[in-house]
Amino acid sequence: MSAPTAVPEAVERSARARFAQLAGYLRDKPSRSLATIGRSARLGGNVLRFCVTDTLSGRLALREVVEQMWKLLKVTALPALLMAVPIGAEVSVQVGGIMNQVGANSLAGAASGLGVVGQGAPMAAGLLMSGAAASAIASDLGARAIREEIEAIRVMGIDPVQRLVVPRFIAMIAIAPMLCIIIIAAGVAAGLLISANVNDVVPGSFWQSFGAFATPTDLAFSVVKSLLFAATVVVIASLRGLEAKGGPTGVANAVNASVVLSVFCIFATNLLVSQLQLMFFPARLA
Repeated sequence: MSAPTAVPEAVERSARARFAQLAGYLRDKPSRSLATIGRSARLGGNVLRFCVTDTLSGRLALREVVEQMWKLLKVTALPALLMAVPIGAEVSVQVGGIMNQVGANSLAGAASGLGVVGQGAPMAAGLLMSGAAASAIASDLGARAIREEIEAIRVMGIDPVQRLVVPRFIAMIAIAPMLCIIIIAAGVAAGLLISANVNDVVPGSFWQSFGAFATPTDLAFSVVKSLLFAATVVVIASLRGLEAKGGPTGVANAVNASVVLSVFCIFATNLLVSQLQLMFFPARLA
């Protein structure tokens, strides 16, 4: 008689343990998330402060900035070019089929202008920065953190944010517009080739509709988006890298977290900026 009684008691204890674990997770996770947001905001504020003060005082490590720009360009420039071609081609192929059916081939350039310039280019640049650049920054800083180099820098009286994060921040801000322009140029060129050779669109008609729908405001917002994405990626990757612990596994976790959080924040930022653009600069013919 004791065995059947013991089984329900064990099941009940297991259920209570799981409920307690779930309750602890729901209680602790929001506070930890808010603490992470607070640390990110503080890190971003310190980065901006050091950028201004170091630039005005002439203490900015220009050589480090140039080296970081070159490192980040090496891991993002070629993938940006390779991503831009299929983006522009796919927009032309998808929209070109519909335009052929309704007899509006002359608007093929408008599709490239609105699709590539407005959304495709900044999102592609942001995803590249969140994938390649964020992983490079998080792995570099994370490796320094687990080797206790960050603590050694603090012991020497040097702020690691000023010495390590600020050059990477400025380098990323500098290359973000480059990536955006590269993707726009390659994407529009691919769209033109597909439209002219597959959908029989006259190049002059393509450029006319492109210029009518793609305004300088769209280009400006595209560059602004890439700058916001760059700042977000650097702050998230730097925070995760500086807080890495637990050996190589901690570095891997920091890289994974920086990529995932950067992608989420990029999509949220893109939605917010696009909504603001539509509210204050509604789309209309140039």
